[in-house]
Amino acid sequence: MVKIFLIVISLFGCITGFSQTFTGTTGNITDNQQYNYFYSTVTGISPSQLNAAHGLVTICLNISHTYDSDLEVHLISPDGTNINLFSGIGGGDDNFTNTCLNQSATQLINSGSAPFTGTFKPQETIGNMNNGQNGNGIWTLRIMDTYPQDAGILYSWSLTFGNNAPVPIVFTRSNLPIVIINTNGVEIPDEPKVNATMKIIYNGPGIMNFVTDTIFHYAGNIGIELRGATSQWYPQKPYKFVTTDTAGIDQNVSILSMPAEHEWCLLTNYNDKVFLRNMMAYRLFDKMGHYATRAKYCEVILNGSYQGIYLLAESIKRDNNRVNIAKLDSTESTGINVTGGYILKNDLWVGSGGWLLNYHPIDHTELDVHLLYEYPKAEDIIPQQETYIQTFINEMETALYSSNFTDSVNGYRKYISINSFIDYFIINELSRNNDGFKKSVYYHKDINTLTQISKLKAGPIWDFDWGWKNIWDCVIFQATDGSGWAHHINDCGPDANSNGWYIRMLQDTTFQNTLRCRWENFRSSFMSNDSIFNYIDSVATYLDTAQQRHYEKWGHLGVNTGTPEVEQDPPTFSAHITQFKNWIATRASWLDANIPGNANNCNTISKDEYYDNNAFLLITPSPADDFIKLSYLNDITSDYSVDITTLYGKSIGNWSLNQNTSYISIKSVPNGMYFCVVKNKNQQVAIKKFVVIHNQ
Repeated sequence: MVKIFLIVISLFGCITGFSQTFTGTTGNITDNQQYNYFYSTVTGISPSQLNAAHGLVTICLNISHTYDSDLEVHLISPDGTNINLFSGIGGGDDNFTNTCLNQSATQLINSGSAPFTGTFKPQETIGNMNNGQNGNGIWTLRIMDTYPQDAGILYSWSLTFGNNAPVPIVFTRSNLPIVIINTNGVEIPDEPKVNATMKIIYNGPGIMNFVTDTIFHYAGNIGIELRGATSQWYPQKPYKFVTTDTAGIDQNVSILSMPAEHEWCLLTNYNDKVFLRNMMAYRLFDKMGHYATRAKYCEVILNGSYQGIYLLAESIKRDNNRVNIAKLDSTESTGINVTGGYILKNDLWVGSGGWLLNYHPIDHTELDVHLLYEYPKAEDIIPQQETYIQTFINEMETALYSSNFTDSVNGYRKYISINSFIDYFIINELSRNNDGFKKSVYYHKDINTLTQISKLKAGPIWDFDWGWKNIWDCVIFQATDGSGWAHHINDCGPDANSNGWYIRMLQDTTFQNTLRCRWENFRSSFMSNDSIFNYIDSVATYLDTAQQRHYEKWGHLGVNTGTPEVEQDPPTFSAHITQFKNWIATRASWLDANIPGNANNCNTISKDEYYDNNAFLLITPSPADDFIKLSYLNDITSDYSVDITTLYGKSIGNWSLNQNTSYISIKSVPNGMYFCVVKNKNQQVAIKKFVVIHNQ
């Protein structure tokens, strides 16, 4: 049905012009993550080319639904351009009644309330539709109901074309890398991955990058799919992708100076309006001496549509340049081979993919806790490996909850890396991370050596977009004075139960004192307010131009979206930066006063396991040929031993030495990669890998 008339658009000012309105099909909206498609056949638009002079100006609709925030509503044009009109708004309230969307409206639909009667600015600009395409053809209203139980009905919808139309965001250049992805119009699903091409334009630090550049930092094939849980339902979508060759085979590549791999993520910033919550956490954990996800800021174009600022980041996986633990094959089922490596995760339990722990959290004995297999994956891990890692965790928990749990030899410290657990605790408490102790909580364990049990390490860290802010959740996270312990998350009736290990560990005076020592050491250096604020300011300067495009795209600056935050959303980027710095200062001050333990004897606290001493062991040359030179930089004057083993623990040779710097002949050691294990009389151990390549 077509209506052609001359109107005065009183809602948008006194603008007289020629407009054409087209209605679309209607019907039921099925629920539980099913797409519902409704169509409008547009014909006779004159002029047919959509641009600023004449294009799409208004979308109106009427929807009956009993839980508005379940709905995700997109408009798709004949050429495949896809814009998000709105999603996740209205909470549990009902209906969209005579709701119109127009780019000239003064109120963003995010800030409205059900039934949203009136005219609002959509979440994504209508101007993207007026890109010069021919407006005649099939237009599609796509509605997804993301949760079960509340179905709905689309009673009517219409498109109005007229004069003085909004236009697309003009994106021509950036000081950030530009990532261009093309799926040839194919929708990117949650899974499986779809084939696409990706080009990255990056000319180097301080050099401007242009969309029209023809020399690419990377140009090749990828497989891409959606990633994330809650974040998947934000207007700006997160993705994970693999780099492949032309045959679709995984291909390791180095991207933006990050080590070569084939598994990557594009993390969104829709819920992080300072673009720093993940990056700040990764940076600090790295400075603590642990592997943390590497990431680079970029701007993304997907199928010709600008998508804003992303983090192009490493995914968490076993790799020599990521979680550097031994590769565990399906043939390794006995002896040292079965002892590592493993990556585990505390996360949402869906009934499979892991196991139920034998112990309940000490502060909430009514709660069950599961750990998930991250590496090897649940579908790859063999029964002997399951038995080993489940037994190891059970032995650790048995020691943790025993009466002599503080014993330095047979207590819980026999099984865990104290420093890694403390540092994980510090970064998640500093950010008062809502998810840090219940979801996306990673642990990893390497293969044992002949002389040492490889302990369980906490990390890598992940997922901080709900951290560094005050949120309407449990009272732990609401306090504006910086107070509250995030590791008490089980008090909040969480969607995923925390294992609660920290509750018990913090009953150990040695753990408390080590925590206090590390906290004060960090606060006096890279975790000082000045150091943190200087980093924040440098990132804000770097992103200053790009953030303007990002917020023009998504239109949610000054409107509370995503995480239910206590404070009103600041209206400018600079105000967000100020709020972020103030929050950190307040939180850090509270922790300064409340971190338990004392720092009276920090210099006497020993390293808790061999890889904490790695920085004190140097092996040269590398690769080695006839000999290796060991420089053990700790002040050791007593005898010590050196054991060279294969990566699977088989001893190649053992030497007793009594000097700080020594040479060992390796002429008879075959080419390959080995461990060098150094142990002094106090059983302090350092271990490092080295490579042997004999010159022919």
